[in-house]
Amino acid sequence: MRAFVPGIAVRLASLLMLLVLWQGAALLAASPNLPAPAAVFAFIGREATTGDLLSNLAITLARVAVSFTFAMAIGCGIGLAFGRLRRLDRAFDTWLVVLLNTPALVLTVLCYIWLGLTETAAVLAVALNKIPTVAVLLREGTRALSPELDEMAAAFRLSFADRLRHVVLPQLQPYVAGAARSGLALVWKIVLVVELLGRPNGVGYAISVYFQLFDVAAVLGYSLAFMAVMLAIEYLVLQPFESHARRWRLGAA
Repeated sequence: MRAFVPGIAVRLASLLMLLVLWQGAALLAASPNLPAPAAVFAFIGREATTGDLLSNLAITLARVAVSFTFAMAIGCGIGLAFGRLRRLDRAFDTWLVVLLNTPALVLTVLCYIWLGLTETAAVLAVALNKIPTVAVLLREGTRALSPELDEMAAAFRLSFADRLRHVVLPQLQPYVAGAARSGLALVWKIVLVVELLGRPNGVGYAISVYFQLFDVAAVLGYSLAFMAVMLAIEYLVLQPFESHARRWRLGAA
């Protein structure tokens, strides 16, 4: 608890410094292309009470949640299989490399062309950008599993379900936590691109509308509002989960 309070104080001081620098830059620029923080926060307040900010945030969060869950589930399964089965890994490793190096914009455009401007295409485009990253991280984690624990599980004749639950998953938790943290940061950015290109709602769509109106305060307002939500998820959910996943390593050290 003592370490937690200074940590919060440092983060708040850093955030305050950023706002001061932003205010100073806005005063020096004296241009509508760089509005002051007060103007952006005023827009957020107006849009939250009379506009579509909350509904667009909810829609985008739903897309992020579905895409993230789908990508994590498929990516973890692929990574576990590739880490355990070397022949399978050798056969399909090139596929992972190709997907890892395919630009998100290309996958998004192709999904929209093949499946139309639909929710399915949007979610699939986001998931395809994240699945290979999760698969690679979990593959490396699976390769690092303790052979001694595998031998113990075999000696006690554990079932596949028990071995997965009590032997494999506890060792993979830090890798899953790392994939989740990096994945969320990637997924929400790609969701905004997907919405900008082909959806009629969401934060990305709103940003594209205000971009066409050259309303920088609105663009920054929507961006900051969604970043605040993502930061809350990061600090309140993902970081505690990662600390929980790594607790046994810290105890062993």
